Amino acid sequence: MDLALLRTFVTVHRAGSFTRAAALLGLSQPAVTSQIRTLERQLGRPLFLRRARGVTPTTIGDELAHRAAPHLDALVEITGTGLDEEAGPRTLHLAGPPEFVALRALPALTPLVPQGIALRASFGHAEETLDGLAAGHHDLAVTTVRPRGGLLTATALCDEEHVLIASPRWAARIGPGTLLREGPSVLEDLPVVDVHESLPLVSRYWAAVFDTRPAATGAVVTPDLRAVLQAVAADAGLAVLPRYLCEEALERGGLTALLSPPVPPLRTYFLTVRTGTLALPHLARAHEWLLRAAADWS
Repeated sequence: MDLALLRTFVTVHRAGSFTRAAALLGLSQPAVTSQIRTLERQLGRPLFLRRARGVTPTTIGDELAHRAAPHLDALVEITGTGLDEEAGPRTLHLAGPPEFVALRALPALTPLVPQGIALRASFGHAEETLDGLAAGHHDLAVTTVRPRGGLLTATALCDEEHVLIASPRWAARIGPGTLLREGPSVLEDLPVVDVHESLPLVSRYWAAVFDTRPAATGAVVTPDLRAVLQAVAADAGLAVLPRYLCEEALERGGLTALLSPPVPPLRTYFLTVRTGTLALPHLARAHEWLLRAAADWS
């Protein structure tokens, strides 16, 4: 059986789409379709059911993928190991939220640079990042969304605690203990700072802690959490931020945590790759390095 046909088959199985598999393989969609039909003729059985959006594997298709994929991944590992030893620096393309990549992921990965791994970083929201990873534009992605399907494989990286913060001036206007006694209605007159007009961070916090929705609209909206932090420190209003980002300002008194709920809201970050690519040594090394570093993040 032709290994090229098997490689195409496994890529389609993981991608769930001839179009997406073609992009990953650097082939045209007709070429991918032709290769799958050739393999189906050789086996005498259909491997996929064509749907309006993508394809669904048949039972035979699932069985073949289960048997073939590990061996193809092993071949990639053998080839990748040889390249890693004989070629020059390998480049790792990392994508994720700008604040997390800048403050956590990149610093954790820089010790790999002397080991021959060059780093390239790009920023984007979760859906955009996962689409780029699936299309082959990135090697490794950090997202707050767990991807679906077999094309991408996600590993939980770390949990972040979200904190309701304001400047000391705004906190003094509310008064200590008032929010705990009277609930979120005491915050209705405070301006809100968030990353989007829909107030995703504040809305998620309100739902988790107060079981309601915020009544305010955004006074300041900026897509970078570091800009949110600076705006709140400059008395722009309240915000919800991950603790790792605002911990230093809280400790020195530049910001105040308005509430310490018994069960603080958490959000999980996922470390995501295209399925099978961890067979590449440089990618596996970076993946392991980030998981190891994340054990100390809180």
